[in-house]
Amino acid sequence: MTEDAPKTGQKRVALVTGGTRGIGLGVARALARENFDLAVCGVRDAAAAAPALDGLRQLGAEVLYAQADVSDPAARGKLLEAVRAQFGRLHVLVNNAGVAPKVRADVLEATEESFERVLKVNLQGPYFLTQRCARWMIEQKKARPDWRGCILNLSSVSATVASVNRGDYCISKAGVSMATRLWAARLGEFDIPVYEIRPGLIRTDMTAGAQGKYDSLIAQGLLAQSRWGLPEDVGKAAAMLARGDLGYSTGQVLMIDGGLALQRL
Repeated sequence: MTEDAPKTGQKRVALVTGGTRGIGLGVARALARENFDLAVCGVRDAAAAAPALDGLRQLGAEVLYAQADVSDPAARGKLLEAVRAQFGRLHVLVNNAGVAPKVRADVLEATEESFERVLKVNLQGPYFLTQRCARWMIEQKKARPDWRGCILNLSSVSATVASVNRGDYCISKAGVSMATRLWAARLGEFDIPVYEIRPGLIRTDMTAGAQGKYDSLIAQGLLAQSRWGLPEDVGKAAAMLARGDLGYSTGQVLMIDGGLALQRL
């Protein structure tokens, strides 16, 4: 048994990036209710994240918080070192952390600076965090054949729905979608499923600035289900996948969008 092998009775561990607010917090809460211990990272300091972390602990989870920017390779390394030190094991990676462009700019006017920032956080960071976590997961699987885990990538309906005033965001999420396929194909031999959760209009601080616009569109029939999605809607989907309910469905996309992408006449 390796030093990373769990002792009998230990809980499974999930790492949720950006897990102290918005969709990430919804996912973390759902996993805490599923009896996971949690490693959570974000760019805020621990004091700012404390209320969210306390709430997760009240749900019964042991919680590690690491201040880490997933776009920074050194920060990713320190994050996993912290997870190893506290838990010695990892079963689920949730790549949730992401940013929107600071300015919604038409693709004719958008800047390379914004493109680089958004792609680095939303795509490059999760891609290489997955690489490091996947290597660790493979080690655990080889050491303990009964080990089971998965990787969940949070994308967006923007992976396929074009918004010409935030092209960088759309491209980053389309990249996450392909990354899911790549990792699903590569990790299949180890029976480590990789999934994409594709949310639609979810009410969070990221979408607050466009609430009026989307309230109007929802009222006009944009969605088959005429309401905003909530972080807990996404959390329930993540919990289902983390439990292993769709263990024979690697590479699949789970739409949590209220029917936004549903073709209708």
